[in-house]
Amino acid sequence: MTGLISRYEELVAAGELRPDPEQAAAAKRLGALQGELESDAPASGLFGKLLRKKREMPRGVYMWGGVGRGKSMLMDLFHDTLGIARKRRVHFHAFMIEVHALLREERKKEAGDPVPPVAAAIAAQVRCLAFDEMVVNNSADAMIMSRLFTGLILDQGVTIVTTSNRAPGELYKDGLNREHFLPFIALIERELDVMTLNGPVDYRLERLAGMETWHAPLGDEATAQVREAFFRLTDYPPEDSAHVPSSELDLGGGRKLFVPKSLKGVAVFSFKRLCGEARGAPDYLAIAQTYHTVIIVGIPRMGPENRNDAARFVTLIDALYENKVKLLVTAAASPEELYEEGHGRFEFERTVSRLNEMQSADYLALGHGEA
Repeated sequence: MTGLISRYEELVAAGELRPDPEQAAAAKRLGALQGELESDAPASGLFGKLLRKKREMPRGVYMWGGVGRGKSMLMDLFHDTLGIARKRRVHFHAFMIEVHALLREERKKEAGDPVPPVAAAIAAQVRCLAFDEMVVNNSADAMIMSRLFTGLILDQGVTIVTTSNRAPGELYKDGLNREHFLPFIALIERELDVMTLNGPVDYRLERLAGMETWHAPLGDEATAQVREAFFRLTDYPPEDSAHVPSSELDLGGGRKLFVPKSLKGVAVFSFKRLCGEARGAPDYLAIAQTYHTVIIVGIPRMGPENRNDAARFVTLIDALYENKVKLLVTAAASPEELYEEGHGRFEFERTVSRLNEMQSADYLALGHGEA
């Protein structure tokens, strides 16, 4: 048995996962793909490249389903136990930011279509690309994805494994110039095995069962609550909390945002870092598209002297809400009491309404990025 299958069956036997036929089928397919990739280690150099072109490359997998159905968990197991060196797991939004940067550099050379050399450069680094949360919400991505992934899959032989909250045919639905995106959908449905994970159990919500998402007032109890939520969502051992990985989020234009705790699509930020510094909507959109769950600690009461912080907070919550990001906070007060007086107080009422809705079971059940 492959490492993935063994690990998956251990989790089921230990009661950490419930038996789920769709999840088990996806695990079996990913386990088979592991075996194909590990036994298909190609020779290096020109001969290896020619040999790869002559034989059929392992088919990739597209796993889609509602929030909390185990997609990210299976991706973790697949990537962690895949025994090849040239593999990479990356959030889809971050990958597309990199692609656009590579395309800009290629266009400077004025040497024709920039997409094929970008696909070749990516393929030179990886044989298997694993994406978290494929979602397409802008025309810039949609316009190049068909050609880029045709180059990666058909021309370069890269195996793609991805998760998404949407079926392939629902990607970029009603998007601008969607007709240019349709060949990408056809490519996915033709070249990848599409696996549905829409079982009855929402594992992510189940892990938060009985926990509130808004914790006030500030203090040790509130901190302990969001800390417990973080560990429930990420499976990171609480006793090793000092070593939770951090990351840097690419904001574009050479700018990066330090994320103090970043793991499995969950990020922890301080209010001061997000709203006490000069930031705008593009920064908050990058956060909202990258993380399915955001924990903000230390939200204070605000007054007229904090009008800029309050305005940024409004923009931040709009981005999180519109991308259906799950929000957990420690705050000095309830949403209604956060900003009772100051410029923009009237507009803040909408934020109060959204903050209350974001605590509801209906909101929490929505998939990340779901329109």
